[in-house]
Amino acid sequence: MQVAKPVGRSAPALKYDILSALAVHALSGDKHRHRSILRIMVLVTTRYNWRSNELSIGREEIARLWSVNERTVKREMAKFRNAGWITVKRPAVRGRVAVYEIDLKQIMLDTVDIWPVIGTDFQDRMQQEPAQATNVVPFQSRPAIPPPEGEDVWGQVQSILHGRDPELWASWFQHLNEAERAGGVATLIAPSRFMADYIAQKWAGRLLAVYTRVDPSIRSLRIEAAE
Repeated sequence: MQVAKPVGRSAPALKYDILSALAVHALSGDKHRHRSILRIMVLVTTRYNWRSNELSIGREEIARLWSVNERTVKREMAKFRNAGWITVKRPAVRGRVAVYEIDLKQIMLDTVDIWPVIGTDFQDRMQQEPAQATNVVPFQSRPAIPPPEGEDVWGQVQSILHGRDPELWASWFQHLNEAERAGGVATLIAPSRFMADYIAQKWAGRLLAVYTRVDPSIRSLRIEAAE
């Protein structure tokens, strides 16, 4: 998924979608997640420049917005950096506060599990590439036709994946194609960058386990996006 900059006529809707994903993600966790996500939402809604993807703010001001001390700010911002949600674009120097960037794509990847809670219309919007791209990842509300069983390794892998979880296969695995299998590495191609990133992050272990069962020589996977 390439998250477009929230600018132009569609900007308000995209901003609401990102904030909705954050809010529902927060409420799906414990009180610690509630508080942590609320804090980043405060930064986004009060100080974040959507157009330039810059969050220009000092630790003292963050502490005031969050009603905490600066030590808590330091600890919480470190957590966001470790999660890949925030990066330092320009460190603080004498007379100037730090400038941060927010990785909207990583945030959406980390909230994808709650998309069905918001609704299938939300899923459809989030799984589409920006308008200028040609790749669209369709969301399947029902399992598609199962793959034919065959003698080739990839056909057997697909059959096992479908048999274990038809819904999961229909939404994700059926869109993959095997590009190469050599040197103990299987290379799979996904139709979009979002799908490649998400499957690599979420389902690579399951895919590799099935591959190893069919072809024990496979020791790792590489999941790439179609050009």
